[in-house]
Amino acid sequence: MPTINIYQLLLSVVALILSIILHEVAHGYVAYKLGDPTAKRAHRLTLNPLAHIDLFGSIILPLFLVLSHSQVLFGWAKPVPFNPAYFKEPRKGIMLVGAAGPATNFALAVVCGALLRAAPLIPDLLTLFLIFMCVTNVVLGVFNLIPIPPLDGSRVVLGLLPDDWVEPYQRLERFGILIIFGLLWVGVLGWIIDPIITLMMRLLV
Repeated sequence: MPTINIYQLLLSVVALILSIILHEVAHGYVAYKLGDPTAKRAHRLTLNPLAHIDLFGSIILPLFLVLSHSQVLFGWAKPVPFNPAYFKEPRKGIMLVGAAGPATNFALAVVCGALLRAAPLIPDLLTLFLIFMCVTNVVLGVFNLIPIPPLDGSRVVLGLLPDDWVEPYQRLERFGILIIFGLLWVGVLGWIIDPIITLMMRLLV
């Protein structure tokens, strides 16, 4: 049993790292296709995990929360930089760049779910990895679409807001992490997104 637990831990960590990297690279790639070379120049269009690790958000904070037995596990990767000034339509570009990460997660979840359905006789470890990939990508996709800055959902909303609302909405970003952490802590976000995640997993797996 301990060996299986170690395998489960390793597979879940690999699934999480891979999913986050592909999520971040998708942001940079869409920005690049829209004419912004910022992510490419910063060497962020890569699958190398070291390029995407944020010391505090990826290591220190999650480790602190685990060691302190927190009821909330929270963290983030280093955001991929992009410059809307390169876009022909800045607000539309911001929206597309923001949507690219969650869209990639959902696409990965669909592919992994399809593989699980199409190949029921695949080895147990690969089955477990595909399950972790499916769950991880559904959670990342749904969570990142929450319209609270700096999550990706806020970039999508930004492209749809009336001009007068854009600046006040962007001001929320300085408090965004605290708002998200607080809502996670009291369970509000879980109450909202858990049913969505459960429904998507039932459809996929």
